Amino acid sequence: MIENKKKPNPIDIHVGSRIRLRRTMLGMSQEKLGESLGITFQQIQKYEKGTNRVGASRLQNISSILNVPVSFFFEDAPGEHSGSLTGMSETSSSNYVVDFLSSSEGLQLNRAFVKITDPKVRRKVVELVKALAAEADSD
Repeated sequence: MIENKKKPNPIDIHVGSRIRLRRTMLGMSQEKLGESLGITFQQIQKYEKGTNRVGASRLQNISSILNVPVSFFFEDAPGEHSGSLTGMSETSSSNYVVDFLSSSEGLQLNRAFVKITDPKVRRKVVELVKALAAEADSD
């Protein structure tokens, strides 16, 4: 039995998707990230798809450029059940955040929101969104 294509490891796929998530959260292109690392955007694509595994030193560089701890890339990784100490609500809430930030609207909303520096205005935006959500629930 000859295996032509090796299937990517689920952890590599997960780490790649987290790199993509953080990069898009920051509004950074694959080209820009690749440039910062001294590699091509095609290599970044391969990392993000999980086709190519990210080495430890490269992951450390990526975490520095994307301004997150290395552990960020492993959050909610498949098979990461450390004694089932975390409740289901924690897991589903972090998945909810990832789903939200993976959507175009969520990303746009997040980028715009972080640009608001006045805490009072931020609170008003949160109140507005809550009011709109409550209105949508009552329909």
